Amino acid sequence: MTIALDKLTDPAVRAFVGALNSGDRAAFTAALAPGATMSDDGADRDVADWTEREIFSSGGHMDIENQSHDGRGLVANYRNDTWGEMRTAWRFTVDDAGRISRFETGQA
Repeated sequence: MTIALDKLTDPAVRAFVGALNSGDRAAFTAALAPGATMSDDGADRDVADWTEREIFSSGGHMDIENQSHDGRGLVANYRNDTWGEMRTAWRFTVDDAGRISRFETGQA
């Protein structure tokens, strides 16, 4: 069973997932704090390069299974045209302005 977007607890995470799932680059960028960082499977990556490759040019989509850490931790079935579908874990750090300053993802 998946969790609907409007049921995600943290507004910044909700904005991130909504923008990712709709392929909305502008909304995705707006959900991130200036200078936001990220890691994939424990290795830091360039946010712009990674998001273009893993989300926008490959039809990335998250189906949320559960949330934890006040909505800043997710387990999701993530799929894109490059890798197919995999079970992933996501952790988010949200700054004082309510934007994501860091996200970490990897296989769950």
